[in-house]
Amino acid sequence: MTNEKDFIGQEEQVVNVEKETIESYAEEAVPVEKKKHVSNASVDNSSFDWEAFENDGASKEEHKKDEDSYNQTLSRISENEVTEGVVAAINKREVIVNIGYKSEGVISINEFRYNPELAVGDKVEVYVETAEDKKGQLILSHKRARSLRSWDRVNEACEKDEIVKGFIKCRTKGGMIVDVFGIEAFLPGSQIDVKPIRDYDVFVNKTMEFKIVKINNEFRNVVVSHKALIEAELETQKTEIIGKLEKGQVLEGTVKNITSYGVFVDLGGVDGLIHITDLSWGRISHPEEVVELDQKINVVILDFDDVKKRIALGLKQLTPHPWEALDASIKVGDKVKGKVVVIADYGAFVEIAPGVEGLIHVSEMSWSHHLRSAQDFFKVGDEVEAVVLTLDRDERKMSLGIKQLKADPWANILERYPINSKHTATVLSITNFGVFVELEEGVEGMVHISELSWTKKLNHPSEMVSVGDKLDVVVFDIDPEIRRLSLGHKQLEESPWEAMEAVYTVGSIHDGTVASVNDKGATISLEGGIEGFCVAKNLVKEDGTTPKEGEVLPFKITEFNKNSKKVTLSHTKTYDDARKEVAASEADSTQKAVKKLKANLEKTTLGDISELAALKSKMEESAKE
Repeated sequence: MTNEKDFIGQEEQVVNVEKETIESYAEEAVPVEKKKHVSNASVDNSSFDWEAFENDGASKEEHKKDEDSYNQTLSRISENEVTEGVVAAINKREVIVNIGYKSEGVISINEFRYNPELAVGDKVEVYVETAEDKKGQLILSHKRARSLRSWDRVNEACEKDEIVKGFIKCRTKGGMIVDVFGIEAFLPGSQIDVKPIRDYDVFVNKTMEFKIVKINNEFRNVVVSHKALIEAELETQKTEIIGKLEKGQVLEGTVKNITSYGVFVDLGGVDGLIHITDLSWGRISHPEEVVELDQKINVVILDFDDVKKRIALGLKQLTPHPWEALDASIKVGDKVKGKVVVIADYGAFVEIAPGVEGLIHVSEMSWSHHLRSAQDFFKVGDEVEAVVLTLDRDERKMSLGIKQLKADPWANILERYPINSKHTATVLSITNFGVFVELEEGVEGMVHISELSWTKKLNHPSEMVSVGDKLDVVVFDIDPEIRRLSLGHKQLEESPWEAMEAVYTVGSIHDGTVASVNDKGATISLEGGIEGFCVAKNLVKEDGTTPKEGEVLPFKITEFNKNSKKVTLSHTKTYDDARKEVAASEADSTQKAVKKLKANLEKTTLGDISELAALKSKMEESAKE
């Protein structure tokens, strides 16, 4: 920038030159004979032709002509307008722009930050803020010129699909802010490059080329993309590369991106995917266990699609299959060691060598018939020992078992659980018809509901036992072939029905406790642990009410069957029969009294008739007289 001191120095030089010129003209105007007296006499300048001096001796017409010629060499500019200029000079702070005016304009270098390649001679648009300030300086602005024409240029570039330059100012949520023609445009993170960007900050303060992909004039929003510029070129590269691919071809690539389902590899302009299942012969939980970002790896072409531009790659296929290297001496019945790699509901997969797995089905984890989940036995990462049950090298399948490491509990079952032997078991499950119990791991049996109690009428076994309870049982029967035990519980005690038959005779009355009441009647508990049933119509009390649970009442035995273990009771008969007996007794006494009265009445009536007849005769005789 031209500084103030330079202007002041130039003015002093002009003044000195003018002074010298005036003095020389003054000397020429004085006659020769008087020159020697000038120094001693004052000069009279009143008659000096200053106008002729200012016009260099030329006339006014000539001077006007020269002035018009000079003005024609200058550009005609107006303030607050945009014009084009040429960069005349550049320094660290300023850019000097010549717009053809009598002086050059100075613009801050910061206004050209978006264009670091600016050079002397480049044409730029500028906005004339002031044609001449107090110091005679031309004030220009490149930023304002760009801003005034920015929307027109942005729309034009979008319509013509032009490539524009932009300066990345800063990061923002989801992308970057880019200065394009003085407008702040949005560059989404996904549109920076065709490959995922891990560090956005490296792009800040850089100038890049973009395509304008979206404009919202209402909200003054502009979206740009750098990715769009290279996609077309990449598509051409992809077509060329895919056209040269062959299945089974081995190529070198760079790990570009890692996801949970696989790895994307850059093959030099086109990407291929290694699915997680094609990374390793063994099981892995995430691709990061095998590869890392930017790693150079060799891959094999498994398949490709010319239309969809998809390439399936493989990494494990570059090494022999582990089953081919499996020890040839391993056979069925051998013990092997391995690590649990996967657990499912139906079993666990054990890796006995890298890429070689065997399945332990849940049924092969325990001798127990009560199947449980594999999670009850193992967790991922457990080191286990198992027995090879099946082995198919052609199909690459192997089944294993761990229960075979223990002796079969049914091998000598008759010796350990003889008939009528008593044992304590654990209740495993309960059904409507009985209870399944376990005497030891792998040895299970069932207690039928009818074998739980001599006296209780159970609607469901859960009324007496619960899962996990300890239950004493007696062995009834054993079938080793189908591995079945028949058990009983009530047989631990003698049947009370034989002894109770003599006590609870039909017609006898006993006190009973109402154990439960329903619409059909009530269950009555009697002494000796026996229960009977009283139907609803025979349960009504003498006052007409129905007894409640826990109430003690007298009941008459109406039926007792020890074979079917059935006892029928009635409460109403206890007071109905008493009434009938009283009524019968009263009726008998009344009948006897009536008979006696009748006899008396018959005797009295005959006597009275004789007396009346005699009286009648006397009265008739008296009347005659």
